[in-house]
Amino acid sequence: MHLVDLWLTRSLSMCLLLQSFVLMILCFHSANMCPKDCSCSPSGDVNCSNASLTEIPRDLPSDTVVLYLDSNQITSIPNGIFKDLYQLRVLNLSKNGIEFIDEHAFKGVAETLQTLDLSNNRIKSVHKNAFNNLKARARIANNPWHCDCTLQQVLRSMASNHETANNVICKTSVLDEHAGRPFLNTANDADLCNLPKKTTDYAMLVTMFGWFTMVISYVVYYVRQNQEDARRHLEYLKSLPSRQKKPDEADDISTVV
Repeated sequence: MHLVDLWLTRSLSMCLLLQSFVLMILCFHSANMCPKDCSCSPSGDVNCSNASLTEIPRDLPSDTVVLYLDSNQITSIPNGIFKDLYQLRVLNLSKNGIEFIDEHAFKGVAETLQTLDLSNNRIKSVHKNAFNNLKARARIANNPWHCDCTLQQVLRSMASNHETANNVICKTSVLDEHAGRPFLNTANDADLCNLPKKTTDYAMLVTMFGWFTMVISYVVYYVRQNQEDARRHLEYLKSLPSRQKKPDEADDISTVV
């Protein structure tokens, strides 16, 4: 019995020691995963604000819940950069220099994100599928948006973000009169996805009208020219002297009769 108790005691000690070792490794690994110039908390908050970053770190902790990347010099969001952050709920990328968002930039987190802040960047346009399946409340105001068919499709796909469209101001637009106006007004005024077809139709109509006008003008000119030539010819004929019969011609006719 003594040997059994001793064996159990040693086994329990070894088990506790092993657990402590594993926990130490995990904590050490987690600490090493925190990107340079960022701070990471055990609760999953990762703060990289004002860290002079020029790109999104690729060594983010996999248990990140809240990620602050605001006030840096990040210029793009590449494909799949957040795909391993399955617990990510809040993502702040505001106040950067972001110009490009790849098609699959939010792959893996589109359906789990609750808040996405892309305001105060340099985004003019995005791929039409960039925000597919995005459930987050998105903030995309204060960007130099170019209002066109793609942007219209993007915002329509963000059905739960109706208020987003109110804050999108068209810096430029496919229709010059929409520049400087809220996108929501632009979307109500015109279906920007049908503009190329309408423009083509108008061009064809104008072309056909131009040809029709040319044909009518030519016909009118031709008729008037012929009328003028006929009038001149008639006047010429009238101006010719009438031919008088001579007396001997009349006598010859009588003789024959």
